[in-house]
Parts: sequence; structure tokens; C-alpha cells
Amino acid sequence: MASDVRIEQLWIPDSLDGPDAADFLAAVEVGRKVRMQTWGSDDLAYAPQEKLLELADPYERQVILVAKVDGEIVGAADIALPLADDLDLAEVTLDILPEFQGQGVGRQLLEAAEHFARDEGRHRILIDTNHPGASLADGAAEQLVPGSGFGFVPLGSREVEFARLTGYTLQHIEQFSACALPLDSKLVAELETEAEEANAGRYRLHHWTDRCPDQWLEAVAALENRAGEDGVPGVEAADMVFDGGILREAEDATIAQGRRTVVTAVEHLASGTLVGLTTISVLALRPDVVFQDDTVVLQEHRGNKLGLLIKVANMERLSEQFPDARVLYTWNAPDNRYLLKVNQQLGFTTAGVTGIWEKELPDFGPSVS
Repeated sequence: MASDVRIEQLWIPDSLDGPDAADFLAAVEVGRKVRMQTWGSDDLAYAPQEKLLELADPYERQVILVAKVDGEIVGAADIALPLADDLDLAEVTLDILPEFQGQGVGRQLLEAAEHFARDEGRHRILIDTNHPGASLADGAAEQLVPGSGFGFVPLGSREVEFARLTGYTLQHIEQFSACALPLDSKLVAELETEAEEANAGRYRLHHWTDRCPDQWLEAVAALENRAGEDGVPGVEAADMVFDGGILREAEDATIAQGRRTVVTAVEHLASGTLVGLTTISVLALRPDVVFQDDTVVLQEHRGNKLGLLIKVANMERLSEQFPDARVLYTWNAPDNRYLLKVNQQLGFTTAGVTGIWEKELPDFGPSVS
């Protein structure tokens, strides 16, 4: 056990230049070192300024607890409290410096995060565990399959053991994949031809960056709402119902965080409606690493290779507008065979999996004196 662990809430500075920013910078560095340990690169780590921008998200309140040993920050628990929906939920990202793992620091920090969440009226806690591809390749290793029945995490993993010992249940798996950019031009030509032959001129593509054109605003909102109703794989069925105003607010929040958004949508010409959409996000300070967000194709228009059509087109536009982008990362449900097949055609390779774990906290009610 680590000696004398002190847990405290992290002060969030106004800027990174002041003398009060040292702890914040140290906490962000803990996250970077953990991602280096897990994935062998810091592609998935926040730059300090990026994290500072994210903390201003109007749809989510974030609080960071840190663990200090001898005055040094050795662990951080990032607690995200959704403000627009899922008001019973808290998502906790737990990072412990490699040299302090296995010494009880993580358990103390997670307990403190759970207490904080319960004091905020949140009773459902989500944590994640991350498993690089190499750790999944041992065919003889025991596997833990989630409640969803799809995918697995390695049962012998230190992270899995920690999650189970602290009372969490594995809910589902997200497959994490990477694709090198730009795409090979010969591959692009082949895939575009394949997709266009399948949809036989019945559809038209539309593109925009950052802000949806006024003419498509309500159509995009309707598409997002339909996606939630259809239970589209990869799209969370949220309580929030979208309309044009909410989408504009979300765009404003994204732009305020310095993020760029590259979008391709597809219109069904006969009905004049949008039936599919795909989005890629570019971070403010890390233009070389980009992230695939939702890809949605309505149920009745699947089978026309529209997912392939819009993803190829959007990745091409991304490379034109952001030529520094060298890798695109995406997460998919392992049962979303359709999108996984499209991603395979595009050259995505599996980098690993993320396990999503859940715990229900008991409601102790007000204390009686």
C-alpha cells in the first residue's frame, strides 16, 4: 500500500501560465503517462489546453479528484456529470501512474469519486477498462463476456480484476480501431465505384464543416432522433430530443472548445430527405489525430452501401481540409457488423477494446442525527 495518500479536489486554473496551474498540469500528465503505458502512444491523451477547453462544456460538469503521495500527484479521477440527460449518471475516468498501480491508490480514489457522485445525486457510475490488441490475442486466456453478449475483455487483466473487486459489472464492449490517413487514392476510387453502383444514382451527397446549413438543420435533428428510435448501433438512445435550436447550441459549444467538425450527409433524391450522416472531429491542438463520431444510416435505406459512400467521401474531405491528419480513431459496438465491415474496407485495424462497467450506488438517504 502507498503510504499516506491524500485525496483532494483539483483546482481548475483560468490559464496554464499562472502559478496555480502546476497541479492541473501534473494531473493531465498522469493521464498522458497512463495512455502511453496502455496504447504505446499518447494519441488518446489530452493536451493541457485541450483539457482546459473541455472543462467548459455546457452539457457536462467535470470535477477532477487527485491522489497525492508526499505532495506529488500520482492519480486522478475525472468525474463527468451529464447536465442535459442521464441525470442519475456519473462517468469516472481513473488514471494512476504506473509505478503507483496495485498499491491501493486507485481504490481510495474511486471510493472518493463515488462519494462525490452520490452527494451530487448520482447513483449510476460508469468506469472503463482499456485493453490493447496484443492483450486480446492469447487464445488460451480466459475471457469475460459482457451482459450484452458481444465481445470480451481478458479475465486475467489487472484492470478487469480491479473493476470486479470494486463492485462493477461489465455491461458492454466497444471495439477500438485505427486507420492511417490519407486513404490510398486507388482504394478510394474502387470503394467510391462500388458504393455508387449499389445506390444507382438515387442519392446525393452534401458536405459541411462546423455548422450545418440552415436548409438541412431540422433534417439533421430528425435524423438524430430517428437514429435513437431505431436503436442504430453506435448511437446511444438518449433522453434528449433534438431540434434545430439544440443542434445550433451544440455546434456553438464545440466551436468554443476549438474543435472542428467535418460532416457528410446523404439525401434520398425521390423524397428529398436526409437518410444518412457521418461526422469526424478534429481537436483544437492536435490536428494529426482525428476521431470518427456517429455514422447513421436509416434502417429503410441500408443495403445501398450508403455507409461506405459517406465515410469514404468524408475521409477524403477531411484530408483536403486538414492535411496534417495522420490517423483516424473510432469506437464501435462489436455487434455492429455493418459498420465494422465498412471500416475494414476502408483499412481500419483493431487497436484494442474498451470495457464499460457499471455500478449502482445505494441511496442512503439523509442521515438521521
